[in-house]
Amino acid sequence: MAENAATMNEFLIKAVGLGAIRGERVLFSDLSVEAKAGEALVLRGANGAGKSTLLRMLGGLSRPDAGTVERPVRHHWIGHRNGLKPHETPRAHLTHWGRVWGSTADAIEIASHMGIERPFDVAGRLLSAGQKRRTAIARLLLADRPLWLLDEPFSALDTQGKALVTSLIDRHRASGGAVITALHGEAPFEASGEVQL
Repeated sequence: MAENAATMNEFLIKAVGLGAIRGERVLFSDLSVEAKAGEALVLRGANGAGKSTLLRMLGGLSRPDAGTVERPVRHHWIGHRNGLKPHETPRAHLTHWGRVWGSTADAIEIASHMGIERPFDVAGRLLSAGQKRRTAIARLLLADRPLWLLDEPFSALDTQGKALVTSLIDRHRASGGAVITALHGEAPFEASGEVQL
């Protein structure tokens, strides 16, 4: 069960009155978002509408121009960039983050689950886009954190990869976790709600 197991009525994140300005342009204003245990919210909007900006604010990676974010639980952030350095192997990447987070999870077992055991010792610059994405998503399995913030988690994945990530999301929600994700196209899971930007 997700860390600090929450009841279905407790929020895992709550943002009120958020606003974002880029240059002279208002991306969004007076936006409120809340996710409780078991929920999955989908962020929708055209390219440049502010989906990634909103996710970064929710994750504490950037400050909103207006409003507040309350996040009483730990979270995972998977951005649209995979965070895998050109020389870094999936083994080195997962081992590094496992060490940083104090994880006792078995990186080899995670790699096997994510279907990256064959390229486990291949440098990032030689991996396919899908293998890089699977490596990034594998970080979710290193530490149990109730809230997942995912920016286009299905990008570059084949049909098998998409089904695998969908199953991870379903399992996370069933254990009391919540997911907020930016998506283009149909969500391959049942969303609790959508936020249109």
